[in-house]
Amino acid sequence: METTEAVILKGPKDLALGALTLAEPGPGDIVVDIAHSGISTGTEKLFWTGEMPPFPGMGYPLVPGYEAAGEVVEAGPESGFRTGDHVFAPGAACYREAKGLFGGAARRLVTAGARATRIDAKLGAEGALLALAATARHAMAGMRNAPPDLIVGHGVLGRLLARLTVAAGAPAPTVWEINPDRASGALGYEVLNPEADPRRDYESIYDATGDAALLNTLIGRIAKGGEIVLAGFYPAPISFAFPPAFMKEARFRIAAEWNADDLKATRALIESGALSLAGLVTHRRAASAAAEAYDTAFGDPACLKMILDWRAA
Repeated sequence: METTEAVILKGPKDLALGALTLAEPGPGDIVVDIAHSGISTGTEKLFWTGEMPPFPGMGYPLVPGYEAAGEVVEAGPESGFRTGDHVFAPGAACYREAKGLFGGAARRLVTAGARATRIDAKLGAEGALLALAATARHAMAGMRNAPPDLIVGHGVLGRLLARLTVAAGAPAPTVWEINPDRASGALGYEVLNPEADPRRDYESIYDATGDAALLNTLIGRIAKGGEIVLAGFYPAPISFAFPPAFMKEARFRIAAEWNADDLKATRALIESGALSLAGLVTHRRAASAAAEAYDTAFGDPACLKMILDWRAA
């Protein structure tokens, strides 16, 4: 049985590298040597802190990570890939001793070829951002969905939402950010502290913070009949004052995770140059420093996206 080095989360804040046994690949599977994997400050952070609400497939020990990019080193005849292809892999469930609800933070993994997406090797570490970009695209895609005119939060997801809005040719959105460390880096749109924004007529507000406590504030900022899109992940129960929402005839929409069409469309936008991933990766660490990397990713507000480099593992 082949083994791999992987990040293993044994329990809340109990994280270390360890060896795990890989499942045998089948005819539709690929074996990928991961070069870069990203750390999610949304769902992964909730598992790390122990605050994740009950979710199908959850439990410890687990291998975190659903943002991974690397090279195919073995391809089954029914996988649709060849050795040497560079791919994005949204995690894997290939470990015998740990759960693979995410499963991307490993030196080598086995996954179905149908789950992987071929990418340009020149993307490097930015190739690991494909899922997050597809998540932003999924929130905006659809015939009845309006692009945001206000985005709350200038983290990676908020920046991707803003960049996709500009790329779509829609009016540049306003972005709210209260952390001065994250106020810079806008590309064709304005970033404001909400206290400096007098507007109360937004038609479409996208919240990228995952903070349900903001809902009453956002309801006060929409136009009558306006929509609030919950684009983050919300661990706490969501509630809001009904009378203001009633007066505004507010609409709420939940944006779930990306799908295969989102990945394809997002890849096309990146390859055409319409969507840039530049400047989103702010921190990198060798996989051997995974414990410190997770601490930084979840504790340093200046860290937009932390990437683990597995090439020396």
